Amino acid sequence: MAMVRVNGVEVSVARLGHGPPLVLVHGAGMDGRAWQPQLKELAEEFTVVAWDEPGAGRSSDLPVGFGLADFAHCLAAVIEVLRLGSAHVAGLSWGGTVALELYRHHPELVRTLILADTYAGWKGSLPPEEVAARVEGAERMLAVPRERFDPTLPGLFAGDPPAAFVPLLDAMARDVRPETIGPQLFMMAEADERDLLPGIAVPTLLIWGECDVRSPLAVAHAFEDAIPHTELAVLPGVGHVSNIEAPDLFNRTVREFCRAYE
Repeated sequence: MAMVRVNGVEVSVARLGHGPPLVLVHGAGMDGRAWQPQLKELAEEFTVVAWDEPGAGRSSDLPVGFGLADFAHCLAAVIEVLRLGSAHVAGLSWGGTVALELYRHHPELVRTLILADTYAGWKGSLPPEEVAARVEGAERMLAVPRERFDPTLPGLFAGDPPAAFVPLLDAMARDVRPETIGPQLFMMAEADERDLLPGIAVPTLLIWGECDVRSPLAVAHAFEDAIPHTELAVLPGVGHVSNIEAPDLFNRTVREFCRAYE
């Protein structure tokens, strides 16, 4: 683990391996440990970097007024400080929206995009009534006393979470800060990245769980239609957190895609 300071924010970063850089951007309610199934295996071929975004894991608290563009600028600064150059950038769920925003502001840092079970923001990918229901759910989550706070979002897995990863999921859930996940979910509700998609000029891989109910396959097909140079890999029988539910297939898919664009 290393600590990178970006405009007064301490950002914790895991870096393993050697080779072409692969940057992993975790989802909301998680931290860099969510990429545990990828870090060691993919580090055999790539320089794998997974951050704890501001407000998560070992990183500093989320600054007041921090927005989606600020997450992107902070991620860009991490890539620059670590001297990774142009990197493969993979984002899961909320992390994919951050990766899209990184491409909007810093396309020179992105060699390829890997978007897993993600959104062009909730506003950009989901029906208005679904967005409203999620906002209402977030408000209920945040309204309870801190000792009863439960950041677990519904529909993350096609079935029960993989038993081997339950301790990891529990540990991450205990460390979620209401002051982080609340603003993130409300940012997602307002985010609409659809204008960006037709202008993406780098190869883009979509990885989607076949049984994802949080970001259904229809969202993946909308990305596929909008982004000029893209391919879709559907993981059979898998839900929203595809990198944890089917790590071997996820890793193989990522590895083969990145190899093709070295």
